[in-house]
Amino acid sequence: MGKDDLIGGALWEFYSKKVSERMDNPRNRGEITEAQAAGLGGKLVVADHGAEACGDAVRLYWVVDAGTNIIKAAKFKSFGCGTAIASSDMMAELCTGRTVDEASKITNLEVEKALRDTPDAPAVPPQKMHCSVMAYDVIKKAVALYKGVDLASLETETIVCECGRVSLGTVKETIRLNDLKTVEDITHYTKAGGFCKSCVAPGGHEKRRHYLVDILRETRAEMAKERMRAGAGSDDFATMTSVRKMKAVEKVLDEAVRGMLAADGGDVELVDLKDTPEGVEIYISYHGACRGCPSAGAGTLAAIEGVLKQKLSHPIKVVPV
Repeated sequence: MGKDDLIGGALWEFYSKKVSERMDNPRNRGEITEAQAAGLGGKLVVADHGAEACGDAVRLYWVVDAGTNIIKAAKFKSFGCGTAIASSDMMAELCTGRTVDEASKITNLEVEKALRDTPDAPAVPPQKMHCSVMAYDVIKKAVALYKGVDLASLETETIVCECGRVSLGTVKETIRLNDLKTVEDITHYTKAGGFCKSCVAPGGHEKRRHYLVDILRETRAEMAKERMRAGAGSDDFATMTSVRKMKAVEKVLDEAVRGMLAADGGDVELVDLKDTPEGVEIYISYHGACRGCPSAGAGTLAAIEGVLKQKLSHPIKVVPV
């Protein structure tokens, strides 16, 4: 266990029992040789990853069945703190029995959740969450090596928060849809910045390409320019941007629909909307007593659609999802 895992014992209480056990007695630590891989009837894949900021490093061994692409065995060797060891141990365990493509979808959040003692109690303190990111990164390297492709080709999104695997697009969209004004708001809605906090602003644990403070400032500046281009802000629903349409629909739901549903213990959530040649399709999700209610697909649905058509003066079709 690394020294940074214990600061006068203050952090110990924030680790799950599973993490503590795997720190001291990892189940999947070791190496796999070419001969052992051949004995298992598979191809050996060896991938390395190191984190410059904290000096941790991990090596991942896979034995992959070339016919089925199933990972028949997985081992790891790690140099670093106890959190990195426990995370790498669980990562290797989660890989075993999955196909290479299935393993490529394992995230550090899945690793952390698998290390929890109970579903609602985090396995590690927030400031140590970045240690589990190595598990995600080394899996990506192993996939790239096995498939013979460039690692960059596997990354389809720009990730802002490595700990929570929150993308740049998600942060920007959430700011716009919810008119967020602070970094704390972003964290509340997306979890970005809620762990090691390196992505919040420059000067954190690890250097980042994008920071939440900059994304927030730039996105709100873009929103302000869009409002200026729209002039005084036309109230014509048909000419609104998608973001403004979402807000207009939310306003009608708040003022004329949710109160009616709440009286019977129900609620409705706006999921999405789409412009169509006939008008606008609005996708909703029922909650509470409305979920599964026979009227939700008939009378209640018709009432919601009627209110939206009347308030927004536009052809609207409401679709429950």
